[in-house]
Amino acid sequence: QVQLVESGGGLVQAGGSLRLSCAFSGHTFRTAAMGWFRQVPGKERESVAHINWNLEGAVSVYYIDSVKGRFSISKDRAKDTIYLQMTRLRPEDTAVYYCGARDGWVLETTMAPTLVSTWGQGTQVTVSS
Repeated sequence: QVQLVESGGGLVQAGGSLRLSCAFSGHTFRTAAMGWFRQVPGKERESVAHINWNLEGAVSVYYIDSVKGRFSISKDRAKDTIYLQMTRLRPEDTAVYYCGARDGWVLETTMAPTLVSTWGQGTQVTVSS
């Protein structure tokens, strides 16, 4: 059974940076889509970025417009971990961030939460103004 464990959240001032990590285990993915999502109280969970990859490495990456140029998603080929490097953070980036995964690729520009088969526990990111 797949397990996803996020880490790296915290409190940061506006303009600062954080790197989130999502370590996965318990399943051998041959092709996969893994994404970062965020949710604030009272709102639906939204996709932030996702990465399609296979055993050779990353195939494609996608971002929502509000994070393009500020966030970067990547996969460590040596470790079963994906990352979300977040720079120039804004107060509106404050949310609980979740890692989600599924077998197979998601070729749409956003990875709908309904496509996720396994979720991590979430990590809080708070950006102060």
